[in-house]
Amino acid sequence: MTGGDPLGYRAKFGVVTPSVNTVVQPEYDAMRPIGVTNHISRIHIPDKPIDGDLGFQELVAAIDGALDDAVASVLTCDPTCVVMGVSIEAVYQGGVAAAKAIEERLNRKFGPTTLIHAADALPAALRALGVEDGPISLVTPYMPDADPHLRAFIEELGYDYQQAIHLRAPSPVQISHITERDLRGALTELAGRRPRAVVQFGANLSMARLAGEAERWLDLPVIAVNTATYWHALRRNGIPDRREGFGSLLLEH
Repeated sequence: MTGGDPLGYRAKFGVVTPSVNTVVQPEYDAMRPIGVTNHISRIHIPDKPIDGDLGFQELVAAIDGALDDAVASVLTCDPTCVVMGVSIEAVYQGGVAAAKAIEERLNRKFGPTTLIHAADALPAALRALGVEDGPISLVTPYMPDADPHLRAFIEELGYDYQQAIHLRAPSPVQISHITERDLRGALTELAGRRPRAVVQFGANLSMARLAGEAERWLDLPVIAVNTATYWHALRRNGIPDRREGFGSLLLEH
């Protein structure tokens, strides 16, 4: 499929991410090995305030409603696979089964399409890091109303759910405005109860490099969703390259 591409001669990743997201593209590019290229297609959504559970449901519906058009656009570059640079849609709609339903929908519409998404990547990352049981804690940019959905997802994976710190971004664009200081404070607080791992949700929350640093000073696995998703895309496509600066997942597994 990609043999004739002089830059993406190992793989071409078609990445779909919300139009409000300013983090997925630079973080994926920073993790990109030579011979792999990332090709971004935007899922057009408005930057509306996230008002409680209803606001989240409207956000998820907007993403799902525009997803197929974004996939159709990126498929024209003949990618090796499609990577979903968004973490909340499948989780909020029913976890692993919802992610599988999205993949099946895209396959019916566009033909066989390998879809890489957080609902598969996060459990694969936990297993790779030797985290076979809980408790698991979360840091997210969401409002607390998202907690029951996230708890259900973690428990569906077979892990005990310890706690989450939600950093309450008031709109999708402002997720990317959450400061490193706030993230460090949240990680330190979560680590105080010694979970088996801390998982970060929110693909527009810049934490790929911070998660790698945090593993050292917290002495426990810290999994950033963008790192897990991109790592999963690489490994699913037989690309074993290790990358420094993004934690043990991408460096050792």
